[in-house]
Amino acid sequence: MESGPKMLGPVCLVENNNEQLLVNQQAIQILEKISQPVVVVAIVGLYRTGKSYLMNHLAVLLCSTFVYNSMSTINHQALEQLHYVTELTELIKAKSSPRPDGVEDSTEFVSFFPDFLWTVRDFTLELKLNGHPITEDEYLENALKLIQGNNPRVQTSNFPRECIRRFFPKRKCFVFDRPTNDKDLLANIEKVSEKQLDPKFQEQTNIFCSYIFTHARTKTLREGITVTGNRLGTLAVTYVEAINSGAVPCLENAVITLAQRENSAAVQRASDYYSQQMAQRVKFPTDTLQELLDVHAACEREAIAIFMEHSFKDENQEFQKKFMETTMNKKGDFLLQNEESSVQYCQAKLNELSKGLMESISAGSFSVPGGHKLYMETKERIEQDYWQVPRKGVKAKEVFQRFLESQMVIEESILQSDKALTDREKAVAVDRAKKEAAEKEQELLKQKLQEQQQQMEAQVKSRKENIAQLKEKLQMEREHLLREQIMML
Repeated sequence: MESGPKMLGPVCLVENNNEQLLVNQQAIQILEKISQPVVVVAIVGLYRTGKSYLMNHLAVLLCSTFVYNSMSTINHQALEQLHYVTELTELIKAKSSPRPDGVEDSTEFVSFFPDFLWTVRDFTLELKLNGHPITEDEYLENALKLIQGNNPRVQTSNFPRECIRRFFPKRKCFVFDRPTNDKDLLANIEKVSEKQLDPKFQEQTNIFCSYIFTHARTKTLREGITVTGNRLGTLAVTYVEAINSGAVPCLENAVITLAQRENSAAVQRASDYYSQQMAQRVKFPTDTLQELLDVHAACEREAIAIFMEHSFKDENQEFQKKFMETTMNKKGDFLLQNEESSVQYCQAKLNELSKGLMESISAGSFSVPGGHKLYMETKERIEQDYWQVPRKGVKAKEVFQRFLESQMVIEESILQSDKALTDREKAVAVDRAKKEAAEKEQELLKQKLQEQQQQMEAQVKSRKENIAQLKEKLQMEREHLLREQIMML
């Protein structure tokens, strides 16, 4: 784990505290920092059969590769000692609602059971069958052949063989010579240096480790759900809590628990990404509403992809709906922020441009014959200069409309006091002002209707994008499920 946490030595994940299982919080904290997929290898076997030695060079529900370590040969006794594999269907449940007949289908277990490796230490036989050389894998398959007959003794002998064949369709075998003939070295094999071990044993160990590193698959749950470090920690806690409570660990319930946590995190992760990207890409105020909506669509599309990547088993799209609702609210906040930014910017520009006008009004500069014409020319220059200002934003027309409305009483007063104009000219000027105000009001209404239409189109586009990515994900899950079913068959 180049990018993961560094450990100075092994850390226990599940401890046995006075026959009460306990998840080591230090291990959980380490796993929480691992967001990458993990390969989990479990090595089990009898006391002092070399498990620690093998592990130093690199629980059944959690692992993706299950290594059973035994001594000397694969015989009836070795198969008998693997008795807990034959009891797995009684100790765990695949589904929370079992079949009507109460029997668990073995195909339900095959989909999540790990690959099976049988390692035989201090191998005492030759790899031959009927006088012909055979491979280690052929030796294992021959040992797993069912014994002919129907008597109880034969059935008892065949039971562990049937379970291994049924639950572990992918199997491999490795045999090891005695690591050394020195009894003192054997007694402390975990502390012995490589140079002190038999070269043949070293070669066999390297082959075994190379196979694990090359072929061990990423831990996955049903429907192709990849297990990361933090997910592994959640699964460990879920299984331990079930076992300690006296309940039968249920794989389906464990996945549901994991999904609830992961989907909530996926909503948060995707929403945070959307907020971060919008904050980085949007320069307030945007020139148009559509400009902001286009950035929103791009950020939302990427955020949806992140949600899809990190979510799974989202029944009825409960969490996707939460994500859509959260994103919609965040978009509303950005729209409001964009409008406020536009208002502030436009108002500041208008204050700057109309400063001379307001000073002239206060000084009475327009209260002279011909003052109305002078006032109108000054106001028109302000309007021309205002519309030349770039990137005023979505509230440019509305802010200017409010400015014109604030000038109406002043303009009327200047008009009526202008002795250079006849009553008829004054009436014409009033009508013209009312007509221009009505036209600008109409333009503002038209802009608002257009923006409403753009908002509706953006919502439709958002729903389509969510549906499209959901369909793509469901199609991938169906394809994976089909491959899984083919494998189980």
